[in-house]
Amino acid sequence: MLKLFVPKMKVDSIYEIDLAALLDQGFRGIITDLDNTLVGAREPEATPQLLEWLKVLDKHGFRVVIVSNNRQPRVERFAKPLGMPFVYKAKKPLRTSFKKALQLLDLPPEQVVVIGDQMMTDVFGGNRMGLFTILVQPIAPQDEGFGTRINRTLERVLLTFMNQ
Repeated sequence: MLKLFVPKMKVDSIYEIDLAALLDQGFRGIITDLDNTLVGAREPEATPQLLEWLKVLDKHGFRVVIVSNNRQPRVERFAKPLGMPFVYKAKKPLRTSFKKALQLLDLPPEQVVVIGDQMMTDVFGGNRMGLFTILVQPIAPQDEGFGTRINRTLERVLLTFMNQ
């Protein structure tokens, strides 16, 4: 059961992900969290660095969908100008949002990675679906909401338990 909380890969940020290696492994789609994964939780728009990264994804032929537990106005305001499909109020780690994302990507699970900053939502949810999971360090942890702070506490307890 604990292995469901363990990501297949850990990196400091999305910019450290070796996209060519993912392509070589057969991955063609990315399900990504928004807040503290792509931008800080209070950043309303994509940063110039993120825009460049998204261009590289497009150049490599990756399909991308944002899956966020946040509300529609937040996710839509961010994703729509980028022309990115999205799922809001995803209720991760429930399977429903990941299934919807797979439909939007029109790819089988073995060709999709999940990128996120939380073990309790992104990693657990992706692993439950048999997806390749990548955990990133949160961009701006000081801006996280109450629910996320609870998840972080649970993550620390889980990590302590797993390291014993």
